[in-house]
Amino acid sequence: MTGRAVRTAMAVVMALTVAGCGAGDDRASDAAGDGRVTGAVTVFAAASLTESFTRIGKDFEAANPGSRVVLNVAGSSALANQINQGAPADVFASAAPANMTAVVEAGNTDGTPSTFARNQLVIAVPRGNPQAVTGLADLSRPGVKVALCASQVPCGAAARTALDAAGVALTPVTLEQDVKGALAKLKLGEVDTALVYRTDVRAVSAEVTGVEFPESTRAVNDYPIVALKDAPNPAGARAFVAYVHSAPAQAVLAEAGFQAP
Repeated sequence: MTGRAVRTAMAVVMALTVAGCGAGDDRASDAAGDGRVTGAVTVFAAASLTESFTRIGKDFEAANPGSRVVLNVAGSSALANQINQGAPADVFASAAPANMTAVVEAGNTDGTPSTFARNQLVIAVPRGNPQAVTGLADLSRPGVKVALCASQVPCGAAARTALDAAGVALTPVTLEQDVKGALAKLKLGEVDTALVYRTDVRAVSAEVTGVEFPESTRAVNDYPIVALKDAPNPAGARAFVAYVHSAPAQAVLAEAGFQAP
C-alpha cells in the first residue's frame, strides 16, 4: 500500500469518525423495517466515476430523505487496498473486474459484484490538437510527451492492452495513480497527450478533445459494483447498489459517456 493510499485511507477513517461523533444513529439505516434508507452511505468509487457518482449520490439522497452519500474517489487499486486493510466503507465501485476480484477474494464483499457500466479509452489532447495526433502511432513520435496511468490502475492496464494491440511502444513521461491524475498533467501543459477514458474527456470538453482510435475496442473496461461485507450501513449499501442499476442512474451514466453493461 503506497504512502498516498495510506494517507487517503486514514483521512477517510478520520472523516467518518468525526461525522459519527454526536450524530447518534447517523451511520445506521432506519430500523423500523419500512424500507427507508437513512444515515451515511460511504461509497468507494473509481476516479473516473467522480462526476457521475457525485450527481447520482445527490439523486439518491433526494430519493431517500435522511440519507447522505459520502464519496471517496481514487484509483481502483488503491481503493481495493484500503478496503482490504479495513477502511470503513459500504460500497465499492471499481473501474475494472481485476481490482474487484482482489476484494472478493479477501472475503470483503456482501453478495456478487454486478457490472453497471462500461468505459473506453480515447487519446486526450488540448483543444485544437496542436500535435495533430490521429492515432496511437503518433504517441511514439519524437518529442511527443505522453501521460499514462500506472499499470496496476484499470486505465493503465487498458492503455497497455490497446498499445500492444496497435504494436506501439512508447515511454511515458509520467505514470499516474488514477485517470484524473493523467488528465491533470495534460490540462497543466506538462504533457502533450494522455490515454484516459472517454467519460473523463467529456467532463472537461471545454479544455480537452478526445481522439478516438480503433484499438480502444480491444480494451473496454467493465465497471462492477458491490455492497461490502462489513458495511457500517448495510441497508444503505444494498439500496445504493440497486439505485446505480436503476433507470435514472443509468441515464446519468449514459449522459456522461459510459456504455451500458
